Amino acid sequence: MNSIAERIKEVRNEIARVCEQHEIVPNRVKLIAVSKTKPASDIVSAYAAGHHDFGENYVQEAIAKIMQLSEYDITWHFIGPIQSNKTRDIAENFAWVHSVDRVKIARRLAEQRPAHLPPLNVLIQVNIDDEQSKAGVAPSEINELAATISNFPQLQLRGLMTIPAAQSNPSDSGASFAAMQRLFLDLQSQYKQVDTLSMGMSGDWPYAIAAGATMIRIGTAIFGARAQTPKNTGDLA
Repeated sequence: MNSIAERIKEVRNEIARVCEQHEIVPNRVKLIAVSKTKPASDIVSAYAAGHHDFGENYVQEAIAKIMQLSEYDITWHFIGPIQSNKTRDIAENFAWVHSVDRVKIARRLAEQRPAHLPPLNVLIQVNIDDEQSKAGVAPSEINELAATISNFPQLQLRGLMTIPAAQSNPSDSGASFAAMQRLFLDLQSQYKQVDTLSMGMSGDWPYAIAAGATMIRIGTAIFGARAQTPKNTGDLA
């Protein structure tokens, strides 16, 4: 079995290959290693391989890792659904939040962001395929939420994130990714600081890059099969 370092190298090489295929500069695409349910030792292995951006879904699990790995220069991304009672922990410990989809959550993050920290980088989560079971705003609601976020100096609106509907054939997500790119370009035309389109995971990321993703979130291809969701964390799955 390949090591975490070897798998990171393989993923990076594949990203470079896909970018070359679509005439995209490879360093335009940032890889977020999704470390949810994985031990801190796996994160250390990835860090030793030169990777510094990690994504977590479960607040309490993530906070334990952040405290344990405080000596490392890690950029932490919160990528899961946000409960109101978890906003303080997110505001105090993360550099990025990919999953803001309510004014209430944006306001709480702004109010609870410590003054000594730089603005929290925020992405608006979009429910691009209108799935009732999935978080995210409708495309028609993006502008209103973006305007609200932009009014908080403690937050920095950076762009959009999505998780499209699961498909048996990953290429079928292409239409959803293309729709997201159009929404992203529209938002970018309104806000000069918007530069991030977070979409694509282990199964479909090449199609996301082809559609303009600037961040992809990969866990399984780096860390192996996901462990069972942590028990008794109080977090949403």
